[in-house]
Amino acid sequence: MTLYERVGGFDAILALCRRWHELCSADPLAGHPFEHITLPHHDERLAAYLAEALGGPPLYTAGYGDESFMQRLHAGNGDHPDLYEACLALFDRALLDVGIAKPAAGEVSAYFRAATAAMAAYHDSIDQVPDDLPMNRVVSDG
Repeated sequence: MTLYERVGGFDAILALCRRWHELCSADPLAGHPFEHITLPHHDERLAAYLAEALGGPPLYTAGYGDESFMQRLHAGNGDHPDLYEACLALFDRALLDVGIAKPAAGEVSAYFRAATAAMAAYHDSIDQVPDDLPMNRVVSDG
């Protein structure tokens, strides 16, 4: 069974993304990047990405873009470790709030932390992002 299935599928992931966005938007530090979202339907796009990354259907790559596209959306904004930690803590709270059970919640948290670190690698410039990056998928679907 994939991690996608263990967390409850797309509806659970979308609820997680909506709750995380809500928590971040209300936080003075974590809310900053959410003030500048220029593409509509952020929650749905993130849910599509996470669904695919966690072993679900290819919703992100079929409808939005590839890994390089996603990385470019977030690249070039500087390195902000305090912001990352605030957002990651709120992601963990959102996992609890929407009722994603352990151990799946811990696996999703670990994946999201690793994906955030991978995204931070391109903090200096969009030009750092290579073409044709492979999708950043969860390593184990235990």
